[in-house]
Amino acid sequence: MPRPKTHDDALRVRLLDRAGELLSSEGPGALSLRRLAADVNTSTTAVYSLFGGKPALLDSLYEEAFRRFGDRLAALPETDDPVEDIIRIGLTYRASALADPQFYLVMFSKVVPNFEPSEETHAAAADTFVPLVENVGRAVDAGVFVDAPHVQIALALWGMVHGLVSLELNGNLPPGVEIAPAYERAIRACADGWRRR
Repeated sequence: MPRPKTHDDALRVRLLDRAGELLSSEGPGALSLRRLAADVNTSTTAVYSLFGGKPALLDSLYEEAFRRFGDRLAALPETDDPVEDIIRIGLTYRASALADPQFYLVMFSKVVPNFEPSEETHAAAADTFVPLVENVGRAVDAGVFVDAPHVQIALALWGMVHGLVSLELNGNLPPGVEIAPAYERAIRACADGWRRR
């Protein structure tokens, strides 16, 4: 099969997907630009043309991971029930992780030692936490949740879903456990724990 002659967005996405797969399955030592190019049936010239080098590739990978996650969150319509909106954010978190497992480790661990995303990319990643904080604020303002710092409540909810998703993606769940129903019940139980009594 001939190598692609154009360095278009489709090639860029294939390179990012494969880079995420290499990092998440084999670690940072597996991610060389030469191997990445060969795996995607292109040239290292194409990788340099699209990203300018490995540091920019890593930054783009981090940005792409959070962009996809952010797009999924942005697609959720706001309802009149902030607690149900919080539940849907938690369900979307898991759905996003399952749809793009190659990005999950990149997003939430230091898979590449000493890598720091650019300020712009770091800010875009932080923006994905905003919908949860805003919906917690709506629940507090409506008197549904206790009067506590919004970020504190959001962090507790996020930590719970992050833990369960990490266990699932890393294959650390007990044998025979069906995670989907337990996952939603866990989100609801955590949310209920913040309700005003």
